[in-house]
Amino acid sequence: MSRELFKFKGGIHPPGHKAESTGRPIHPAPLPKKLVIPLRQHIGNPARPIVDVGERVLKGQLIAAADGAISTAVHASSSGIVSAIGPARVPHISGLPDECITIETDGRDEWIAHGPLDYQAMTRADLLAHLRDMGLAGLGGAVFPSAVKLDPGAAQTCPTLIINGGECEPWITCDDMLMRTQADAILQGVAIMRHLLGSSEILIGIEDNKPEAIAAMQAATAKTDFAVETVSLPTRYPGGGAKQMIETLTGKQVPSGKLSTDIGIQVFNVGTAYALARAVHHGEPLISRLVTVTGHVLRAQNVEALIGTPFDTLIQLAGDRDGTTGVLMGGPMMGLPIPDTSVPVVKATNCILVESAELFPPPPKALPCIRCTRCADACPAELQPQELFRFAKSDDFGRAQEYHLFDCIECGCCSYVCPSHIPLVDFYRYAKSEIWARERDKRAADLARERHEFRLFRQEREKTEKAEKLAAKAQAKRAELAAAPTEAGNSGTSEADAKKALIAAALARAQAKKTETTPQNTDNLSPDTQQEIAEIETRRAKIRALARKPLESEETP
Repeated sequence: MSRELFKFKGGIHPPGHKAESTGRPIHPAPLPKKLVIPLRQHIGNPARPIVDVGERVLKGQLIAAADGAISTAVHASSSGIVSAIGPARVPHISGLPDECITIETDGRDEWIAHGPLDYQAMTRADLLAHLRDMGLAGLGGAVFPSAVKLDPGAAQTCPTLIINGGECEPWITCDDMLMRTQADAILQGVAIMRHLLGSSEILIGIEDNKPEAIAAMQAATAKTDFAVETVSLPTRYPGGGAKQMIETLTGKQVPSGKLSTDIGIQVFNVGTAYALARAVHHGEPLISRLVTVTGHVLRAQNVEALIGTPFDTLIQLAGDRDGTTGVLMGGPMMGLPIPDTSVPVVKATNCILVESAELFPPPPKALPCIRCTRCADACPAELQPQELFRFAKSDDFGRAQEYHLFDCIECGCCSYVCPSHIPLVDFYRYAKSEIWARERDKRAADLARERHEFRLFRQEREKTEKAEKLAAKAQAKRAELAAAPTEAGNSGTSEADAKKALIAAALARAQAKKTETTPQNTDNLSPDTQQEIAEIETRRAKIRALARKPLESEETP
């Protein structure tokens, strides 16, 4: 009996262009002379370097440790010498550098000692910490640290586990080819996920334009000792999005501002499951991934590329052609333009799409919005893109947030159907970045204000404590002086004599305290030193005697 499927709102049907890169077998990319490995390849804090320049490292060696709760480790993709630790170009639309570790490879590709892990004998906490140190991150695009997603938290279980093999983005086929060739290994990774999450329902969603992948996964699931259902999904972009796949398979919607785990569902990419299996059953950290190289190249294909391999190397392997107009990391809907093709492959690099004027003609000039609402009809997140565009363009970020700007998954459906050719997603990204920047500034200002207020509070507290001490001391003095007349009356002396007596007593106490102070370092003195001290004291006595003697001008004639 086939599973009941549901339909998410919106979506489009762009040309797939899948066949271009699935006709050739997967093979490893050549080892480059230099690997540039960024420390920020995942959501969260960048990894912290633990190697030094000039140090020789081995393939799979930990070179940067996870730093913080949301972070994951980074490893050497091959053996060689660490030649630099510092800023280098990374695959980002800005073209700006980021912290990287550069390795000059030695051509030996020498591994560290590694082997399988008995994960069933480990505690959940130890296994998650190990996976964090293996550098696992989501390979579906979000690159969220896998150890965090595999922790069910206080719930202890996540009832439904979905393995995402949708790969709805045009041109990209790395997940398709991975499922065709590594179905058994993917299921091994799924078993580990099931062990950690305690899931009772496991679904694998694959769009129906990948019949070979569906057949391979169905054959693999038939051999497992736990229930797994491979489901063929209608091909509709962005059906491979996590929220859209959840709704298609279960009919449930993830509430705005919530996570899928809040409704008992967790979603992982097939590439993540495969990397997890390699980490646990072979002891291999995440140092390579499958990359689709397609578009304006001679031999579109999928290659197994080491993390840190330059884009140039893979483009030349696929056959560089004249007439290239640009390069995208990712697909045409959500990919990032890469201004410099010398940047390295990272964990998020699922596709290198080479553009040409023929395949990707320049977009027409943007015209004013005509309020046709086609974008709203196509939006899979059920937003009002035309309103978000208006608010973003006018910097009315508060209203944009009221219209759930951060529910936008930036799929590009709105831009694709816009008859005015407005780059709507660019405006949403701008608005999000401005809101994040203002939130950072606000947090910094709040922290500065809290520090200032605490400093003022501390100063006021110290001033109050000092005043209270002085008041207490004055009160004690007044009480002492008030008691003096009574004692004087009892002894038959005057008040003035009592005050003089108090002053004399105070001077006597001070003199006694001074007398009690013993000189330091006066033990075991030599005879010469003792004689020198005696002479000094004699001179001091003479000076004190002269000081007490009246001057001749003051003597009585």
